[in-house]
Amino acid sequence: MTHPSDPTQSLESRALRAGMAGNLFMGAAGVLAAYLSNSQAILVDGLFSLVGFFAALIGTRISRNAQRQPDKYRPFGYAGDEALFSTFRAMSLLGLVLFAMVSAAMNIVSYANGAPPTELLFAPMAVYFLVVGSTSFGLWFSHQRAWRRTRKTSEILRLEGKAAAFDGIITLAAAVGLFAVHYFRDGVLAPIAPVGDSLIVLALCSTVIVQYYKDFTVGLGELAGVTARPQAVAKVRRAIRQTIKLHNGLLVDLSVSKLGRLHTVVVYFDPQGTTTAEQIDKLTHELQRDIEREFVHVEVIVVVSKHGRVLPRT
Repeated sequence: MTHPSDPTQSLESRALRAGMAGNLFMGAAGVLAAYLSNSQAILVDGLFSLVGFFAALIGTRISRNAQRQPDKYRPFGYAGDEALFSTFRAMSLLGLVLFAMVSAAMNIVSYANGAPPTELLFAPMAVYFLVVGSTSFGLWFSHQRAWRRTRKTSEILRLEGKAAAFDGIITLAAAVGLFAVHYFRDGVLAPIAPVGDSLIVLALCSTVIVQYYKDFTVGLGELAGVTARPQAVAKVRRAIRQTIKLHNGLLVDLSVSKLGRLHTVVVYFDPQGTTTAEQIDKLTHELQRDIEREFVHVEVIVVVSKHGRVLPRT
């Protein structure tokens, strides 16, 4: 596993600090622009950014903890903190999306029941969309670059980069939708122009809710200890094949699980004869080296067994 002094930690910290500053700025700009323009779509966009600020604030601490070595309090290490963060980050975004959709639907129902629509002011919107859209894509670029430089191991950077990209896309889509409604308010879009802002909120939230739900279920799966993706299992199997052969034994079974950035690999090994603890330690060390060519953060456990993870009933 990676030592706490790993330089990837400083890369993550810098990217997350930039994310904190950028999201706080965009959140404050969103709330102010929503107040000045009366736009619910801009308010939702600003709230996404505020969630991003608090996520980056927590993520900075989680990033440091995830690279700590196992100790007496956490005998299996701290990688689970990263999976917890990813899960609850996705859950908070799901909650925000559902709240925004319910609020927009209630506005549409109120208008259908005769309530006067809120007049939108477009001058503040233009400044907001230009500045915040540029900031979102700038944060996405920063997170992506840091993620690549850490060999794509940080789930926090991956999730924050995805969130920044979504924020930029939502901002761009909201700009196109709102200005289209404004431009065609006396033409083809006249019937929906009074509730165009709420309809755009519904449309934008509908496009992202599936992705956030997927991130949530993936995080739950990691916490529940489900097996890693088939591609990851195949990579591990290929990586250890030659070493197992050189030790004149059989690979009886193999399990690979992922928790945050850590892959835990359990190798069930039949030595096909007498063996010593020293030989098993040597095999473990070699397998660790082989798998680290594929994954940076790996924990390898070798279990001497004839049957694998499920023993026959006696």
